[in-house]
Amino acid sequence: MQPDVSFVIAAYNAEATLARAVDSALAQRGVSVEVIVVDDCSTDGTLALARSYSDGRVRVVSLERNGGPGVARNAGLDAARGRWVAVLDSDDSVLPDRLASMISRAEAEDAAMAVDNLVVIRADGAAPETMFASGQLEQFPELTLTRYIDGNLLFEGTFNFGYMKPIFLRGYLDDNHLRYDEDLRIGEDFILLASALARGGRCAVEPAVGYAYHIRSGSISRVLELCHVEAMQRADAVFERVNRLDEEACQAFTRRTRSLGRAATFLSLVQHIKSRSPLKAMRTALRDPSAIRHLRMPITVRLRRVADQFAGRPGK
Repeated sequence: MQPDVSFVIAAYNAEATLARAVDSALAQRGVSVEVIVVDDCSTDGTLALARSYSDGRVRVVSLERNGGPGVARNAGLDAARGRWVAVLDSDDSVLPDRLASMISRAEAEDAAMAVDNLVVIRADGAAPETMFASGQLEQFPELTLTRYIDGNLLFEGTFNFGYMKPIFLRGYLDDNHLRYDEDLRIGEDFILLASALARGGRCAVEPAVGYAYHIRSGSISRVLELCHVEAMQRADAVFERVNRLDEEACQAFTRRTRSLGRAATFLSLVQHIKSRSPLKAMRTALRDPSAIRHLRMPITVRLRRVADQFAGRPGK
């Protein structure tokens, strides 16, 4: 029988966290599931752990060479058999009623996709926190393309809508030939959901928390580098070229383009500071002075410490 949901878990050297992700997917209530673990050429025990599951609902795809999250997720989507597909990061987990709630919400709204709220769990033992304020997502039953783009401006806050983990009707993705951008290491979720919205699909909003986002030291999604922003700029240019946007979406996309430009300038500035190139840093800052304000944002505390150290002041 066709399962209600296919969970796709791309895994690379995830031996320490994979079981938590798989077990949480298998524990879903009110829906039938399959779990597809795609091993992206791990060098630890990830593949062996995935293959150790005797539960027939767990299927394992082993890639011949490391391709990154987009390649691994696409392999999982191609192997999926469920009516819905849900991507789950190998170091995260989901609450037991998440998929039942999201599917119910999507079907009530005649939507091809759905998003929900997240709880943030930090490895340092800090108290968990809800990513979006309880009333923020309750303000709108549907996530539009304009709102989604506006919610993906870099460095405008600690978290943005790009952290959301949508579920999709698998048929909608297949019919519209939608897959992850395999050239992106960060930001691939934004392009896929934005593309699905641009094709005219509706996205329902389930305001309840269903996804547990675990932050650990060294997680790639928490260490943004200039090359990542430049890759996002290239992907955004392709998105703009192949999709027809209405006026509101175009204005939102212009704001996102500016935010990516400021982020690129800021990260370039940090690179010059780290390489002890003050003249290059000054020229970069003069080219876009507004980018300097990002030094105040929480996401850049680590980079501020680099700048402080270079200036001979203790980091804070």
